[in-house]
Amino acid sequence: MSRYLVISADCHAGLPNADYRDWLEPAYRNAFDEYQTERIVLNEELRERGLRNEEFAEEWERENEEGLRGGWDAGRRDKELDADGVAGEVIFPDADAVTAGASAPFGAGLGASGEHDPELLMAGARAHNRWLAELCTDSPHRRAGVAIVPILHDVDAAVVEIKRAADSGLRGGILIPSMWQPYPPYHDARYDPVWATCQDLELAVHVHSGAADRAAYGEHVGIYVSEVRWWSTRPLWFLLWAGTFERFPRLHFVVTECGAFWAADLLWTSDIAYDREHAARKLGGQLSEHLTMRPSEYFDRNCFIGASNTRRRELARRYEIGIGNLMWGNDFPHPEGTWPHTKEWLRRAFWDLPGDETQTILGGAAAACYGFDVEALRPVAERIGPTTTELGQTGEGLEQWVNLRAAGRPWLTGIEAPAVPAGD
Repeated sequence: MSRYLVISADCHAGLPNADYRDWLEPAYRNAFDEYQTERIVLNEELRERGLRNEEFAEEWERENEEGLRGGWDAGRRDKELDADGVAGEVIFPDADAVTAGASAPFGAGLGASGEHDPELLMAGARAHNRWLAELCTDSPHRRAGVAIVPILHDVDAAVVEIKRAADSGLRGGILIPSMWQPYPPYHDARYDPVWATCQDLELAVHVHSGAADRAAYGEHVGIYVSEVRWWSTRPLWFLLWAGTFERFPRLHFVVTECGAFWAADLLWTSDIAYDREHAARKLGGQLSEHLTMRPSEYFDRNCFIGASNTRRRELARRYEIGIGNLMWGNDFPHPEGTWPHTKEWLRRAFWDLPGDETQTILGGAAAACYGFDVEALRPVAERIGPTTTELGQTGEGLEQWVNLRAAGRPWLTGIEAPAVPAGD
């Protein structure tokens, strides 16, 4: 192809909050009205406490008013994707990351946890899933919608919703809460029906940044910033060390919008523990009794990172993380992503990367994870995708990666990695 096939592994969609009412089952509409009133009060409290940058919010919405409609308007959405050079997308809930004005009902979106009312949480999830399935019928080859599925309180009901959502056309997989308290953690066998169903239906299981121990932070937003990724990456090592990927070898598990910088160190420390490196020699056989391979081997086979706005420092560690595990995303329509200036961001990040690696990270890994029809997307990519020239890929700088590629994962190859090229 003369242009890259770009698939964003992290996009968002959601109705303006009040519009979800018609998608809810009638029995929950009175509760929704009360919930809406409470949200208005909460948003006012956040404003008064200075926890949101009101000046930024006003400027963001003023400058991007038309584009933000793409959060729920399919036609406008395609225009924004086209302008960004994005041929395909994986769609998570909660389109508005500034004022929470387009979020799934009853807290069923990115911040869902075991502390939410379970009945209302499932009702809100079903409402969002029904609406998202309809959105995805427009340009279906471009969209992989992710169903919200609260799996904590009623596993049987969760399995029913997974199957219903898949039948409705949501092929992007499911989003589960990253925080399970006060329910059992994800290594518990009670969740096996969920993993088995997703494996059989070839649906990826996702956690996405958002939830955290907010009650402990008070007004110290910096603590939230420091911890929010940890809460959403934590389920990965619970599933890995518990042997979930051993028992469900075809299950895909994805950690989205948590960056990728942490993965290399997780794989390094996990592998050397499995191999009984010096610090782990004192540990008994129980450490690895659920595993038949190194943790990094399960990671390569079963796991992906929807890293979103992938930074230079992360790309410099791509051989340790695993190129086939990395999936880029523009985070549309969130302001912390690359939209609406994606091509400029891509140029800064990918200008000196080899073309084959660029294609894998920008779209190839996502196509493999989610089963996108590459041939169906090809005409779209040839029309809108970025070229090597647009990304500044002239061949300059390629030599700096040769030794890093040879080193790969140094704890396995025994080759000392050279210094990582500088970048933010």
